[in-house]
Amino acid sequence: MSLTGLFLCLFLIVHLSGNLQLFFDDMGLAFNQYSVWMTTFLPIKIVSYLLYAAVLIHVFNGFRLALMNRSARPVNYSASKDPRSSTWASKNMAVLGTVLLIFLVTHMANFWFKYKFGDVPWTEYTVNVATGEVLDKQQVVEAVNFRPHEYVTAGTDGTSIQTIVVRDLYKVVEEAFKVNWLVALYLIGLIALAYHLVHGFQSAFQTLGIRHTSYTKLIQAVGIWLYGIIIPLMFAAMPVYFFLK
Repeated sequence: MSLTGLFLCLFLIVHLSGNLQLFFDDMGLAFNQYSVWMTTFLPIKIVSYLLYAAVLIHVFNGFRLALMNRSARPVNYSASKDPRSSTWASKNMAVLGTVLLIFLVTHMANFWFKYKFGDVPWTEYTVNVATGEVLDKQQVVEAVNFRPHEYVTAGTDGTSIQTIVVRDLYKVVEEAFKVNWLVALYLIGLIALAYHLVHGFQSAFQTLGIRHTSYTKLIQAVGIWLYGIIIPLMFAAMPVYFFLK
């Protein structure tokens, strides 16, 4: 649980850094190019299979440990435990994990599955090579065995024009976050993620025996501020941004 959890924590930083390109003022070009790179670059594809395995192992062990804890003591304590010795998140990790699993399945169905197997439109961008400015964006009809590609031509004024053709996952994101209930589900999922990470990040280091007075406070600070506040808030900003937009 600790090793897979820390691996998933590391992935969240990578995932966030890529998804922040949704905020770029370029009609979605950077995000769509990032999506191509994530699905075609061999080392990333290998890491993605490790990621899928880590998720499955983490989920399976989470439910297994919850069942073991329940069977070990089927009768609740007669008195409440001192709240100073445990947090709400630590006592409800299985519940938080279940909410996160529902959130993850919804997320994968809406974006990952659609990009891999769904009908994601193809879009053609024209870019000024000298300035990097996106001049135009238009949807193109998918041809047989179509692949992402790009080429450079000369414009009428002598400037170099780059044409880039990619699948428009940005458009899928834009359309998805117009839906009220989906935005609400994402916000609920990210609140659950915040609580799950606040306890889980610190707990993972303790489980692995990496705990010492000289750096425990640093681990706690990273768990609370980075994983409990900053990362969930930045992810939450994405559906809110598109919903308001």
